[in-house]
Amino acid sequence: MDENNVILLKDVTRSFGEKQVLKGVSLEINKGEIFGLLGPSGAGKTTIINILTGQLSCGGKAEIFGVNCGKIGREVYRRTGAVLDNCGLYERLSCADNLRLYASIHRVSSSGISEALALVGLDGCEHKKVKALSKGMKQRLCIARAILHRPELLFLDEPTSGLDPATASVIHALMSDLRRNGTTIFLTTHNMDEAYRMCDRIALLSDGTIVECGEPGELCRRHCSTSELSIVTTEEERITLTNMPENADEVAGLIRGGRLKSIHSSEPDLGTVFLRLTGKELDK
Repeated sequence: MDENNVILLKDVTRSFGEKQVLKGVSLEINKGEIFGLLGPSGAGKTTIINILTGQLSCGGKAEIFGVNCGKIGREVYRRTGAVLDNCGLYERLSCADNLRLYASIHRVSSSGISEALALVGLDGCEHKKVKALSKGMKQRLCIARAILHRPELLFLDEPTSGLDPATASVIHALMSDLRRNGTTIFLTTHNMDEAYRMCDRIALLSDGTIVECGEPGELCRRHCSTSELSIVTTEEERITLTNMPENADEVAGLIRGGRLKSIHSSEPDLGTVFLRLTGKELDK
């Protein structure tokens, strides 16, 4: 395993009864990057996280930090954090007591509780009971718990699903800060805008198969069969031209005549790319 690889999946398969959920998934995720696994509900994203965190067995090869995911123990878990679908907070306990209990069970220091709460924007909420928190605040508390021990690898399974834009922005800012401090983040999402803005690389997952992988902008450009130029003139006339050499003279004429107010090139978004590759739309 390459020393820069935090996660390695090679030809990973997984079935539930007669239904094959993963069909030979291969991925390498590097140290210090935000990697997004993008796909609709039911594509197999959560199954991959459950395999990587040792909750499910699989065919093929799955490793974290060079350790077989079927054999990971406390040493590897100390280096990882996770925010999964079922966050398991204790509603009658305070925010701080939830984190203290987590620290006690997992034998990690509780000295960073105030700092962890502050990082997710919950400073001042130490004594507030979880049942009094909004959905967004609960999600941020789950993230505080996951980063309490300063993990090298953080799993985020649909962390902003159902949240308002303001709360989602707080979580996105925290993800960027963690990445700058060297944390590797494995993000699953069906939110194409989130994946495009936050991720260094993404993989598109459909029906248990990786259909494309790479840097978000590069993927969009790679699958741009027709690029268009959207032009607005000083007279507020809107012109759309195919981005082809034969239209260069018309654009140049607008510039020479001082009539060009704005010009923008278009390229497909990740949702359009996914639709072209799979014939299916991502969930909204």
